[in-house]
Amino acid sequence: MILTVTLNTALDVTYRVPRLHPHASHRVTDVTERPGGKGVNVARVLAALGHEVTATGFAGGRTGAVVRELLAGCPGVTDALVPCAGTTRRTLAVVDEASGDTTQFNEPGPLVGSAEWTAFLARYEDLLAGARAVALCGSLPPGVPVGAYAVLVRAARAAGVPVLLDTSGEALRRGVAARPEVIKPNAAELAELTGSRDPLPATRDARRRGAHAVVTSLGPDGLLAVTDQGTWQAAPPRVLSGNPTGAGDSAVAGLLSALTEGLDWPARLIRAVALSAATVRAPTAGEFDPRTYEEVRGSVKVTQAG
Repeated sequence: MILTVTLNTALDVTYRVPRLHPHASHRVTDVTERPGGKGVNVARVLAALGHEVTATGFAGGRTGAVVRELLAGCPGVTDALVPCAGTTRRTLAVVDEASGDTTQFNEPGPLVGSAEWTAFLARYEDLLAGARAVALCGSLPPGVPVGAYAVLVRAARAAGVPVLLDTSGEALRRGVAARPEVIKPNAAELAELTGSRDPLPATRDARRRGAHAVVTSLGPDGLLAVTDQGTWQAAPPRVLSGNPTGAGDSAVAGLLSALTEGLDWPARLIRAVALSAATVRAPTAGEFDPRTYEEVRGSVKVTQAG
């Protein structure tokens, strides 16, 4: 199975409004709720691709109970979330139907105590025994040590399990030094890590900091990968309109699924770009439009860079 870790799980709530106006009341035309957080989104996409997936992290309070109830309805995803005393956060996305733009509000998450963190580490090490790969995704909830991902990367490496790390800030800075198999920053996260806004030298710099491979998300321009086997850029055939929330999580699912299947880097990037584009055309994060996926997958352009 593939293991996904979402330390800061969420209940993702999406509102759709005809047009978003600041300082005004709005009539919501549609509301959806999904189990969320980056790793949970990755798990749902992996399951849709036919992979056996286990999702772990923290869940607590009434919101956590709703997340677990909804997760039970996701075929192919096994719930291995660890209880915590605090209440799982909510994220609120407001979709402006006129423009297609999305405005996001993210709560900070529950305060995790030291005993809860210790319980999670024990569960994580047990789960690694049956994992083919692991994705470590998203922000850290309050109370979790800032070096948490470095600890989790080292545990996975000791167990012989390849790790993909998708986080930001100091958690990324410390995590990359633990030498994960892959990191997947976006352009802003990469610039924060390296101090450079030039994608190619910044991606190379990030790899020198410890990761075996760095795959940078360039938004509508696709992905840039610097690996020990070469450097490539993969781009979709055209820019697709829609909701970009969760597109990066789908790229992670594409990279991780292709890694476990033994595909080469160009094939991994093609899958990741196609899934990312297909998620833009889906109504909520953690889903992708199958027709768009098949269409884009056959048209992704992969070129060697640098």
